[in-house]
Amino acid sequence: MKLVILAVGRGRATPEQKLTTEWLARLPQSGELIEVESKLPAGEARRADEGQRLLRHCPDNIPLVACDPRGRDTSSEAMAKLLARWRDDGMPSACFAIGGADGHSQELLERAEARIAFGSATWPHMLFRAMLAEQLYRGTMIIAGHPYHRGN
Repeated sequence: MKLVILAVGRGRATPEQKLTTEWLARLPQSGELIEVESKLPAGEARRADEGQRLLRHCPDNIPLVACDPRGRDTSSEAMAKLLARWRDDGMPSACFAIGGADGHSQELLERAEARIAFGSATWPHMLFRAMLAEQLYRGTMIIAGHPYHRGN
């Protein structure tokens, strides 16, 4: 199953971007990072535009997870169970959306199968991408019974 991170903003050549791409490359089917940008000024119209741009990259029949600070705190084991369920259901891919500074549009939140968070702290967007990519890798290693999860 291909795992895709959909993110608002451009990572450019930052250490966090490098970490993200390295973790995604380790995934069994290689992961993908898709970045979108809106040229609209901050506010509801921009949030809606960003949401539509993210949704264009996740077909209706593919699971979508909204990464949202108000989402459910998600452990590595819970992430693995989610990935295993989708794999067992024959899903070819799954998308994980990271919104912009103003969060996700209502349309995207309604489309999402789940809303997840990594604790109650606010994380920089670029660092969160790397953390999410690592958790996707960790989840696949838990499913595979690989010792990576126990060693870290």
